[in-house]
Amino acid sequence: MTDLVKESSTQILAREMALTEQSVERRRRIVGLEPDDLARIAGIREVVLAQVDHFASVFFDYLSGIEEGRVLTNNRALTERARELKRSHLIAMVGGDYGRAYAEQRLELAVLYGRVGLELRVFIAAFHRLLRSIGEAVMKSTPQAPLEAFASFMALKKIAFFDIGVIVDAVVFERERVIRQQQDAIRELSTPVLQVRARLLLLPIIGVIDTHRARLITDSLLKAIRANRAKVVVMDVTGVATIDSKVANHLMQTVTAAKLMGASVIVTGLSAEVAQSLVALGIDLTTLNTIGDLQGGMDEAERALGYRVVSMDPRRDGAPLSPG
Repeated sequence: MTDLVKESSTQILAREMALTEQSVERRRRIVGLEPDDLARIAGIREVVLAQVDHFASVFFDYLSGIEEGRVLTNNRALTERARELKRSHLIAMVGGDYGRAYAEQRLELAVLYGRVGLELRVFIAAFHRLLRSIGEAVMKSTPQAPLEAFASFMALKKIAFFDIGVIVDAVVFERERVIRQQQDAIRELSTPVLQVRARLLLLPIIGVIDTHRARLITDSLLKAIRANRAKVVVMDVTGVATIDSKVANHLMQTVTAAKLMGASVIVTGLSAEVAQSLVALGIDLTTLNTIGDLQGGMDEAERALGYRVVSMDPRRDGAPLSPG
């Protein structure tokens, strides 16, 4: 039986970003990497490899020298890991192989930077210092041929821009994913569908309802009806101050869709303002089952399910005590 290989976080990120050999090739074309550039980079390989540790130090010395960079350098364990990755990065920069595996190495750095909250502008500034240090070393290595040395450094700079593109895209992608997750969590909290008892759901709606949120309410409710095999839903709108025509029509469609799935909907808590607005908008409410308040709606829902509502206090609502 073939063993399943667990994907690393970097591999998952590469897959989600659609970082394929084809997309990496497009990135190489964007920065203008040509076969002549590969030959020039090979020509300065030894210069870079001889000073890898120095170049890495230039990068991290800059970060440790500014407050924004110390979010990384103050963490010793992560700094050591980042230094190790940066050293591997520099070696790979002059390695001549710039395929998907090379791009994934850049993602590992991006994940680390994102984890500590290193700002992109700070990373780019530190990377610029590193490149300037490499450029100076390359120019000094062949003083008799400055133009050739400059062309070799410019070829390497194409790889540097390739790297920056991958890292920036990865950091932005990760941040956007976190934002999306937070938004999804907020939406779930803003449209909770609660199971009160078997076959009975409660959907309390609070706050402003726009078209987008109305659509989310519909999706959440219909999924909950199916998952819980619900027969009755109490939709409480006590906390809704106003409803426009688009939202009203969408909620009516929600009620209709729920009926098609075998669940009846009881709407409770319509305020006087919302009721007047719905009438003024000409919304057809003849098929809508409405109850004044949430308690009355829950009682009606339980009766619809065959439950008998009995007060624990026989004197409630002025009811006389039953004979002894």
